[in-house]
Amino acid sequence: MNRISSSLLNGLWAVTVGKGPAFWGLINPEWSLCNKGRRQSPVNLEPQRLLFDPNLRILHIDKHRISGTITNTGHSVIFTADNETSSAYGTPQIPVNLTGGPLSYRYRFHEIHVHYGLHDQFGSEHSVEGYTFPAEARHATIQIFGYNSQLYANFSDALYRAQGIVGVAILLQLGDLSNPELRMLTDQLERIRYGGDEAPVRRISVRDLLPDTEHYMTYEGSTTAPACYETVTWIVMNKPIYITKQQLHALRRLMQGGPDHPKAPLGNNFRPPQPLLHRPLIAGNTTERGRRNEDETDEHDDTSLIVFEP
Repeated sequence: MNRISSSLLNGLWAVTVGKGPAFWGLINPEWSLCNKGRRQSPVNLEPQRLLFDPNLRILHIDKHRISGTITNTGHSVIFTADNETSSAYGTPQIPVNLTGGPLSYRYRFHEIHVHYGLHDQFGSEHSVEGYTFPAEARHATIQIFGYNSQLYANFSDALYRAQGIVGVAILLQLGDLSNPELRMLTDQLERIRYGGDEAPVRRISVRDLLPDTEHYMTYEGSTTAPACYETVTWIVMNKPIYITKQQLHALRRLMQGGPDHPKAPLGNNFRPPQPLLHRPLIAGNTTERGRRNEDETDEHDDTSLIVFEP
């Protein structure tokens, strides 16, 4: 696990009173982009500002399974893939790549972040204006991160470089049945109750965390925690996946500190929306055949704007 990169993306949401997201750029000069940047994330996604690009392709994530470690960092819950040359299970694993969509390069999957609120009114980072998701869909989100493996050697190197990172944001909505891959992560929550705890997760499919849609919106933004590097191509899927009340409760039982000094509950680890300013917000693919026919070409004729779907 790359501890340096995880800590950079993880950041500090509200370690002490008055030191939350609004103060990041003030308390550390290396985090000045958090306050002064012009391409910050997350944002409020405004459908009336959508531009349709017929040349955008389907997002593709390799289908094979990988193993890794889920960690309670004290600020967030993060799953990090094992290094392909030193898998914890004794055999090298093939890296999972993200390609297509708005991406001009191949990005190697690195980690998954879970953002959630301690109360039902909030929890996710990107918001959608003009589309009424059920209130439950605002409880949480997962973010899949990869780095540009064609230009950069590793995640830490790519984090502050141009076109370095891709982030795929997926809303979580309450339901009776969980997404099976999400359940593989939440099944380990009892083992990471306290800050610093970690547990192995074996053979998870990153691809199957995606909702059953190829529709998305995309824009150029930043990491959502210090140092707020403006190096992220964001892809926001327009359907949620499902999380149960029991899973959400298990997340809210996690603690920031150790068993002797647990401090406050983990959670509320999300940054408020930042101004979109003049950045283009682009609508993606409208065909449903992508993952089912991944070997076909990406030509399609449907030029209707995407509609966010419950």
